Amino acid sequence: MLNITFLEKIFVVLGVLFFSGAFSELFRGAPITLLRYIIWGGATVLVCIRWQDSLRVIKSDIFLVLLSVIAFASFLWSDFFVSSLKDSREILQMTSFGLYIAARFTIREQVETIGAAFFIGELMSLLAGVAMPILGIHGSDHPGAWKGVYGYKNLLGAIMVISSFTFFLLPNSNNKLQKIYKWTGFTFGVILMLLSTSKTSLVVSVVLFSALYFYRYFRFVGKTTVIFLDLFILIVSAAITLVLSNWTELLTGIGRDPTLTGRTPMWGIALTRLMDRPLLGFGRGAFWAPGSPYALEAGKAVAVGFVPPHGHNGFIDLALDVGLIGVTLFAISFVIAYFRALKLAYATKAPERMWYLAFLMFFFMNNMTESFMLFKTNIYWTLYLTTTLSLGKKNCSS
Repeated sequence: MLNITFLEKIFVVLGVLFFSGAFSELFRGAPITLLRYIIWGGATVLVCIRWQDSLRVIKSDIFLVLLSVIAFASFLWSDFFVSSLKDSREILQMTSFGLYIAARFTIREQVETIGAAFFIGELMSLLAGVAMPILGIHGSDHPGAWKGVYGYKNLLGAIMVISSFTFFLLPNSNNKLQKIYKWTGFTFGVILMLLSTSKTSLVVSVVLFSALYFYRYFRFVGKTTVIFLDLFILIVSAAITLVLSNWTELLTGIGRDPTLTGRTPMWGIALTRLMDRPLLGFGRGAFWAPGSPYALEAGKAVAVGFVPPHGHNGFIDLALDVGLIGVTLFAISFVIAYFRALKLAYATKAPERMWYLAFLMFFFMNNMTESFMLFKTNIYWTLYLTTTLSLGKKNCSS
């Protein structure tokens, strides 16, 4: 008879693959819709079954809960009411799944299960690139750049950054097969990240692993200066990511002013328009919605006829979605989670206990040039929910 915990882990692996977009290019229409509702419905039922654990976890980060409520309800003030209302279900899907993982599994179980999902994603992407290059490799838009099963090179790169540090931080084991599995997963992640040619992912991975090395071997437990040092490391890491990810454009300008491949004019328009609705923003996804005059205006600042699907900056897009109130709630939630993650990482040398810290640093750095927060259904916000809510539990025991 199959163990219930084993079946739940299979469910989590399936969910992580779904939210990371591993099935989106393979199954369109009814199959992916059915899978969406299976994951959403299953997570909701499991959360209700474990309602006491779920409620305790929810109470651990009230700021994140309030932000989720605002994001869900933002269709009420959106100029695209029907579209925002329809897409509001995505908030519920990510929240229910992230909450379930946080309430149900220990950190060790989470890292092992997430690693298994990404390993499958690695194998799928390698197979797509070798056997189905029309699916796994870009054509004329980005010649030779791999996209795997994730649809775009930057998405593959970002997923592989998470995959590589997940395998790097898997629990230590004396079992030879487990060691082979760990370093095979890590190697595949690095190779696929390089094949994606995503500059942001490469920069983030180098900066992130450098920071993890620092945290692992230079501990300052008990010193008051650690708070300022840790914040300094996070901010500098984000700044390095922003600059190095666009180093070529900053140097050459490619025939125009060096403005981060057109991002800064777009950001300027977005932030200016944010002042029209500073408190609660425009509603989730409304600013960049098809037909939005704001998206047209921001696109014109970059090139004639260009209509951006998002702002290429998670923090700016978050502000446009839920306003300064939402950004403030996120900032409080993130800072609390960050220092909880530092405390957990400093408390032991078990590598898996650094995973939350690694993910939060990745999340912060990657959102400097990509929109990986509330945009559509995505694994990044799902894992952010899992991370912050898990860190809020009284006991993060393995």
